[in-house]
Amino acid sequence: MIAFIREAGEASQAPGAYALWLRLPAPLPVKAGKAAVRLAPGDYFYCGSAKGAGGLRARLARHMRKEKRAHWHVDQLTAAGAVLGAFIVEGGSECALNAALSNFPTPLPGFGSTDCPRCISHLRYFPPGARLPSPWENARKAANSLTPPPP
Repeated sequence: MIAFIREAGEASQAPGAYALWLRLPAPLPVKAGKAAVRLAPGDYFYCGSAKGAGGLRARLARHMRKEKRAHWHVDQLTAAGAVLGAFIVEGGSECALNAALSNFPTPLPGFGSTDCPRCISHLRYFPPGARLPSPWENARKAANSLTPPPP
């Protein structure tokens, strides 16, 4: 079952998958291997997995910190933009989350998916006015009803 969280501490320490919701305030040049593109300002989803120690909570805590050594492709976005939250699925698959967002454009092939034989990219652009899949929107609304929005 999909859930929406605003802070890493809301996630469990179980392994699982997540779609990190990011907002870029300005254009951002990014690279994935030899490929490079300039991302437009706006909202993006990055789909990843958390299978190591600390599970979802540990991985999302890292992504949500501003100060960190760049390691993954997504670190380019988290350093320059804001993390609005994450959709999480305990025991889930990052590829399944990415597939649920297949109606959204992939701005850079290979981004976050260099080790994935199925997905072109694990980064999706969330166009203004687009709608989230129903289970995602329901999870977001449920989370919003429990916690006040961030300032």
